[in-house]
Amino acid sequence: MKTLKDFISVVDWQTFIVSLLAVGSTYACLYFNIRAEIPTGLIGLAVVFPIVFSINAAYKRREEALKFFAGVKAHGVALYYAHRDWVPGEANKESEHCKRVRLIIEDLIIAIREDLMEKGRSQASFSKVMSVFSRFSASNEALREAKVTGSEISRASQYVSKMMIDYERMRNIATYRTPVSLRAYSRVFLNFFPIAFGPYFAALCYKSELFPLVGYLVAVLYSLVLVTLDNVQEDIEDPYDDIGTDDVKLNVVEDYMVVTAE
Repeated sequence: MKTLKDFISVVDWQTFIVSLLAVGSTYACLYFNIRAEIPTGLIGLAVVFPIVFSINAAYKRREEALKFFAGVKAHGVALYYAHRDWVPGEANKESEHCKRVRLIIEDLIIAIREDLMEKGRSQASFSKVMSVFSRFSASNEALREAKVTGSEISRASQYVSKMMIDYERMRNIATYRTPVSLRAYSRVFLNFFPIAFGPYFAALCYKSELFPLVGYLVAVLYSLVLVTLDNVQEDIEDPYDDIGTDDVKLNVVEDYMVVTAE
């Protein structure tokens, strides 16, 4: 059932419109007796290959986003442990330093989610994230005042630096996409080919004496395959838009508040 549900999620109104146009083109070709043997390999070369290339590129970007987000979360937890264990005589989770950094980690995860979601991505949301990183830096300085050694403060500052780098990489993925010209090319031709292949689908109807509607069936299948592939690419193109089943889960505040409470 889950597989069927996931498949239905990538079938949209465009699928039905292109299928209807392909059926209409086939009917018109039958009506006007227009038939032709068109090489089907042309679709694979002109449409399927570029779409699959785009899907592969978008999937790699999603995997990169997961890796960078893992870095942000892991270094955040490492900073929490530093605040918990490095302060002389205050190594416990109820200390002022622990409570302070837990709140900063929570605010950071929320701010990153708001900034990377499609409705965010503004200068204001970006500034909010950077202000949280500033609070991390100030928190590290508070550790210095609590007699934490300089080498340990330096290491904590490196954690913050690595978090900022991973966040910037995540933001670049949200800002820069797979080649726009290639996506535009694929979208134009995947809508054009099912209609242009009307003479081929009409020829299939003439060839099949037992099942004369086979041309219409193949027209619908071609449209379904091409448009669905494009929808898959669109779903994973933006790994933060919370559309589709393969997006990066950014709402992990509760998970990491449990971890830092231990």
